[in-house]
Amino acid sequence: MTSPPTWSGPEHRKSVLWIVFLATAAIVFDGYDLVVYGTVLPTLLDDQTQLGNLSPGTAGALGSYALVGVMVGALAAGTFGDRIGRRRMMLINIVWFSVGMAVTATAQSILSFGILRFLTGIGVGGLVATVGAMIAEFAPQGKRNLYNAIVYSGIPVGGVLAATLAILLEDHIGWRGLFWIGALPLVVLLPLAVRKMPESPRWLISRGRVDEARKVCNATGIPFPDGTSAAPATDGVGFAVLATKKYITPTALLGLMSFSGLLLTYGLNTWLPQIMKNAGFNAKGSLAFLLVLNGGAIVGGLIASRLADKRGPQRIVATSFCLATFALICLTLGFPLPILLAAVAVAGTGTIGTQVLIYGYVSNYYPTNARAAGVAWCAGFGRLGGIVGPMIGGLLLGAGISSASAFYIFAGVALVGAGVTLLVPGRAEDNVSTDESRPTTSSLTPLGSD
Repeated sequence: MTSPPTWSGPEHRKSVLWIVFLATAAIVFDGYDLVVYGTVLPTLLDDQTQLGNLSPGTAGALGSYALVGVMVGALAAGTFGDRIGRRRMMLINIVWFSVGMAVTATAQSILSFGILRFLTGIGVGGLVATVGAMIAEFAPQGKRNLYNAIVYSGIPVGGVLAATLAILLEDHIGWRGLFWIGALPLVVLLPLAVRKMPESPRWLISRGRVDEARKVCNATGIPFPDGTSAAPATDGVGFAVLATKKYITPTALLGLMSFSGLLLTYGLNTWLPQIMKNAGFNAKGSLAFLLVLNGGAIVGGLIASRLADKRGPQRIVATSFCLATFALICLTLGFPLPILLAAVAVAGTGTIGTQVLIYGYVSNYYPTNARAAGVAWCAGFGRLGGIVGPMIGGLLLGAGISSASAFYIFAGVALVGAGVTLLVPGRAEDNVSTDESRPTTSSLTPLGSD
């Protein structure tokens, strides 16, 4: 059980909500980047004048190139994020992936498209790894899982946005226009982030920059952290902490959790439209399944996050993986369309929604001096699953394997994810967050839950 969230005053609450909004808006475009490729894939496969002769196997590889970039970007953010700060990493990566999306819209060949997808992925990965650390250090105790879920629900929100815009606009602006939309954060989000996104006081303190931390707290109304968190870290920074005896086993298991979640997330988002098209649905109908998948992830993920704040995330993540197993098997049983859509929505909760919960779980598992590295490890290593997911789909469909077989394989991955989750040792948050997550009692006027 966690204590109710507390606010030091209206300015504190306003600052945190701005941070949550900006982080969510940035992550929406991560989700957009994730799903937009799946929405345009049928067009690229059917029309060789776009990029060239694209086979299902090559298409699966192209889907994976971006994820290799995401893995590189996430690990880079883990390497540098605990050293140069959360704010700077956020701004760098917003610029990086926005420019990448814009340039990808101009690609003229399969090779250039793949290279640009890889480069764009670096910015996306850096962003995903950074926002978890940012929210964990600003969110009030008792709402960490909820606020993390709100932020990372931007991924399925971006998926819904990509699917909706593809249905409404692809016939008018083409696949290149859809990629140009992904570059909008450069002009609509970056100026706001520069003005409203503060540096984390907790990170500043961990680097010995106490006076700067006080200035940020005075400007934003955020309470100055006290207790043991007010001292610079003495046990290393970043990935070095993850390799210690205390964290090496849970780090490996948390990485495997993320591997399973992202294999399911990327595999289904890339290939669900094509799988349903092969099952007899028309192009717009197959995109509707993608819309329902991501919509289910948004609603289910937010509900599950509230349960995670009350009961702890470990059991909720394991249960969510099991829901995915059940829903994916249901998709093979030939049910009527309404039941199929309901199963896809539940599958969205158990796959994309589960990954949202995993990010929140991980970002609160590690201390400040290793938080960005911990999230980066799970986002980066997990992207190996994201790389494998589209490749599995491409290879299966290219070999003529049935849609049911593909769903069975994905269901098995979800079951493995549930088992790995249950093996994770007791949360490090229970040992480290008491001092570093609780604001100074003397500076607070408890307002209860909001």
